[in-house]
Amino acid sequence: MSSLLFSPLAVGKLGLANRIVVAPMCQYMASDGVPSDWHLVHLGQFAQSGPGLILVEATGVEAEGRITPACTGLYSDASEAAFARIIEFCRSVGESKIGIQLSHSGRKGSTRKPWEDGGQIVLADGGWETSAPSGDPYLEGWEPPAALDQDGLERIKAAFVDATRRAARAGFNLIEVHAAHGYLLHQFLSPISNRREDAYGGSLENRMRFPLEVFEAVRQAFPTDRPVILRLSATDWIDGGWDLMQSIEFAKALKTAGCDMVHVSSGGLDQQQQIVAGPGYQVRFADEIKRQADIATLAVGQITEPIQAETILRSGQADAVALARGMLWDPRWVWHAAKELDAEIQLPAPYARCNPAMRGKPFITRS
Repeated sequence: MSSLLFSPLAVGKLGLANRIVVAPMCQYMASDGVPSDWHLVHLGQFAQSGPGLILVEATGVEAEGRITPACTGLYSDASEAAFARIIEFCRSVGESKIGIQLSHSGRKGSTRKPWEDGGQIVLADGGWETSAPSGDPYLEGWEPPAALDQDGLERIKAAFVDATRRAARAGFNLIEVHAAHGYLLHQFLSPISNRREDAYGGSLENRMRFPLEVFEAVRQAFPTDRPVILRLSATDWIDGGWDLMQSIEFAKALKTAGCDMVHVSSGGLDQQQQIVAGPGYQVRFADEIKRQADIATLAVGQITEPIQAETILRSGQADAVALARGMLWDPRWVWHAAKELDAEIQLPAPYARCNPAMRGKPFITRS
C-alpha cells in the first residue's frame, strides 16, 4: 500500500507534492524586519529535503506587529526583496511550495529574544507601545497595551492587506493568517483577553468579527489562484476561555469566507493555561474541526515519527501534518520518512548518491 503521507494534496488550487509541512518557526534573526542569510539557509535546507509546503515564521505586518525587534516583517521594500531571493533559491532546489504566516503580535509584542529572557522591552529602553482589543497586559508588571479604536483597527487591517500584496509580489504560493498562540487576532477571539463592549467584543459573533474582517481582506488582496489558510489555537486550556466548540464555529465562518485549510494548534494566550501535552496531543482538535466544520485541517504538535504521521492521515484526522522542532532536529526528516514508509523520493542531484534506496540502482534526481 502506497504512503498517504507522500501522496499529493490540493489546498485550494495549489497542488502539494506530499502532505508534509514545515511549520512556522520564529528565528529572531532579522534586522528591522528584513530576513537575513540565516533565513536563506534555514528555509533552504528544508527546500532541499522536499516537504510539500514550507511556512515562513510569524511575520509582522507592521513594525509594531513583530514579537521582538529581531522578528521578520513584511512592511518594507527591503524585506519584500529579501523574501523574493529566498523563494527563488528554494524553488531552484526542489518542488516545495512556500507560504508565509502573516501576523500581528498585539499585547505580546515588544519583547526580547527568548534566550535573552523574553521579557518586555519598555518604551524607555527602546520598545514600542503595543495594542490589543482591551487594555489588559499579557503579564503582570508589563506596560499595558493600547485598546484599539476604530482607526487602529483600520490601520492594522490595511497593514495586513499591504503585507499580502507584498507577499504576492515576492512570489509566495500561500498565506497563513496567524490567529493563534495569544497574538492579536487570537486576543480578539478569546473572552479572556477581549473585554470590549462594542461590536468587536462580548458575543462569539462579535469576537470573531475583526479576525474575519482581516481574513476576508487578505483573501481579497491575494491572487485567487493562491490559497489563504489560517492558524488558530483550538483552546486556551483555561476554563471560560476560547475552546474547541467556538473554534468549530469560527472554522465554519472561515470556510464561508474562502479559507482553504485550518492549521490547528492550541494555547499561548495566558499563563494560566493548563496544557496536557504528549505525542500528537493537538490532533484530536484537528479531527473535530475537520469533521464538524467540513474543512481541511493541518495537524501539528509533537508529531515526530513517520508512522505516527501516516496514521493521522489514514485515520482521517487531518489532511496534512506539520512539524516544527522535529524539523529543526532533523532537517532531513522527509528523506528518513520516505525510507521508513517505502516511498520514492527525488533528491537534488548533488545529494542523490546518499539515498540508501538507490544503492545499486540508477540515480533518480531532480535538477
